[in-house]
Amino acid sequence: MHEAEFTLAVRRIANPGDANHQGTIFGGFILSLIDEAAYLEARRHGVHRWVTVCMDRVDFKAPVHVGDALTLMTRPTEKGRSSVTVQVKVQATRWLGGATVEVTEASVKMVAVDRSGRSIDFRNPPTVVEER
Repeated sequence: MHEAEFTLAVRRIANPGDANHQGTIFGGFILSLIDEAAYLEARRHGVHRWVTVCMDRVDFKAPVHVGDALTLMTRPTEKGRSSVTVQVKVQATRWLGGATVEVTEASVKMVAVDRSGRSIDFRNPPTVVEER
């Protein structure tokens, strides 16, 4: 697979409810945004149910503060029959000063599944529109 360009997946302002008592954003909140961004990228490759199978090591390089703007960019790095591996980059644009810093990145493997949770070939269109 040739190297794809990164595309914007998620933008979000870091709010007080996303922060700990010291005013920095919970790592778990950022992990959930990474998962969401990976899902949105996988969905571009097949309109199916997608589940997260694994996420590689996530090292936080810089904190995120309340008021910072988070930007999550994605690109597919590998495609299988039922899976798409997505690279996700996370940046924060500081509320004070406007500098942009690299926060973290991750590789997330997403798998297309049917209603019973069995993997399916995502290249095939869904046979039935499923209810939520």
